[in-house]
Amino acid sequence: MAHLFNVILYQPILNLLVFIYNIIPGHDIGLAIIVLTIIIRLALYPLTNKSIKSQKDLQTIQPKLKALQEKYKNDKTKLASATMNLYRENKVSPFSSCLPLLIQFPILIAVYQVLRTGLVSKQLQLYSFVANPGFLNPISLGFLNLSKPNLVLALITGLAQYWQAQTLSQQQPPATVRKSKGAKDENMMAVMNKQMKYMMPIFTVLIGISLPSGLMLYWLFGLILTIAQQKYIFKNKKNTQDNVIEGKVLNK
Repeated sequence: MAHLFNVILYQPILNLLVFIYNIIPGHDIGLAIIVLTIIIRLALYPLTNKSIKSQKDLQTIQPKLKALQEKYKNDKTKLASATMNLYRENKVSPFSSCLPLLIQFPILIAVYQVLRTGLVSKQLQLYSFVANPGFLNPISLGFLNLSKPNLVLALITGLAQYWQAQTLSQQQPPATVRKSKGAKDENMMAVMNKQMKYMMPIFTVLIGISLPSGLMLYWLFGLILTIAQQKYIFKNKKNTQDNVIEGKVLNK
């Protein structure tokens, strides 16, 4: 398993980072990490795009969830069943917010390994076609040592993590749904949403103060790109919905 991880993730990411480092003017490792982040995010774009759209759909059906709560307020079992049917009909998943994060964890670990060893080692595991710079200078912008932890960068990343979760925040499912028999998915979704919004920023800061700040730079810039992607998707989706409504009015 370790060998597979090394071949599939660690070595490609290390070589890509070194290649970027070689061609960037000034050989600034911080800029190289930012470019690496953009490339990885582009590779994950189809997945994150689908996930963000699904999250927006979850927000959209909240009024329908409230209507179901009112309709089946005296029958918890039917309420839970109707809620699940609503999700199926709208093709949304309660767990969509967690999928990109789960997939990014192995990549994050690989980036951590690259920065932990690559910024201090003079024996880089490079492909034959990637020029060996001898070593990667961990100093970015002339003062920031990305091989060492940085409290300020960890705090900024934690705030960005909260901001990203806030843009996707949604109302919890009705309490009667979460407590009803057969509503395990609803209860798990509520717990996951709360953890994503509050626990992840705290976790990010606590972990970030002990990890190379280069990893925090990678995570921070990735969050910024994700937030921009969310705002773009939400804006386009709103414009599409407004056009559909306007078309229906004109047709009448």
